[in-house]
Amino acid sequence: MVPHGPRRVHEGAPGTAKMAASPRLRATVTSPTPLTYRDAGVDIDAGNEVVERIKPLVKRTFRPEVMGGLGGFGALFDLSGKYREPVLVSGTDGVGTKLKLAQQLGRHDTIGIDLVGMCVNDVLVQGAEPLFFLDYFATGRLDIDTTVAVVGGIAKGCELAGCALIGGETAEMPDMYGPGEYDLAGFTVGAVEKSELRDGGRVAAGDVLIGIASSGPHSNGYSLVRRIYDRAGRPGDTDLGGVRLEDALMAPTALYVKPVLELLRGAEGASIHAMAHITGGGLTENIIRVVPEGLGLDIDASAWVMPPVFDWLQREGAVAREEMWRTFNCGIGFVLAVDPSRVGAVGAALDALSLAHWTIGSVVPASGDAARVRIG
Repeated sequence: MVPHGPRRVHEGAPGTAKMAASPRLRATVTSPTPLTYRDAGVDIDAGNEVVERIKPLVKRTFRPEVMGGLGGFGALFDLSGKYREPVLVSGTDGVGTKLKLAQQLGRHDTIGIDLVGMCVNDVLVQGAEPLFFLDYFATGRLDIDTTVAVVGGIAKGCELAGCALIGGETAEMPDMYGPGEYDLAGFTVGAVEKSELRDGGRVAAGDVLIGIASSGPHSNGYSLVRRIYDRAGRPGDTDLGGVRLEDALMAPTALYVKPVLELLRGAEGASIHAMAHITGGGLTENIIRVVPEGLGLDIDASAWVMPPVFDWLQREGAVAREEMWRTFNCGIGFVLAVDPSRVGAVGAALDALSLAHWTIGSVVPASGDAARVRIG
């Protein structure tokens, strides 16, 4: 996005020139038609209009640590005085082929929330507070309304996560993308006190897994989602317990940052030994990433009811149970590994934070070549 710096476009305007082969041909040479950047497919005026329209959206995300305003070559963030021993935690991500579904359905206002969620929920796993966010928006031809809608979603996501949208890039690249197509990427930096870093080192056998509800498929598995949706005839109006299928598929990624940080800073913070964000790879491949060697996971799939959107995907796609677990979050978007003696207290704290949750399993000893994750 360009709000915080001059537009940088990744293509030079093409030009042509006809050279006379010999003096006798000079009289037949005509001057080439003058070309502009707009003729080449890049509209600088449209880009400037986008900047003006998103400025107030971006401004609402600013924190006191943001230095200066919009328009510089680099964004500034003052970290002094906030931490004693700060550890910076960075993350970058996209939203996968959920972008294709958003473009197909013409729903551009929440895909930016997905982008923020995929990044900030990742750095939250280490206990870090996301401080600022930058985005990259690329398209073949800049559509002002679409671009503002997408960036508006990014700004909303940053507001919900409490991080500042301090920079970005908008790239208009003719011939790189088809009509109506665009791509997104995001980058965030967070910070945590070194003594409060969650790196999985505290996890022990007997720790209890508490799963926090997702808002839907979030931004993972959408190549399979779109294949199922297309094969079913794109029945977007299908009712799933009072929610349209299209709305369920496009529900933005849940942002766990503010409530989980409040939990970590509260009386039960020390009881949280590790955390996991359930993204690509689903339940079978994400929680185990924060569990030390020699330990595994025993997950009870009957502990929660899989939301209707996942039931629909499994039924319409004839997706095997094991494939569901390793592709989708199946209703669990974030997981806490908790001291077994403090499960009740942590559960009460989650209730107070209005986070739906379930005890979904435990950490168990695992050795040799035995599978480290069991879902029963």
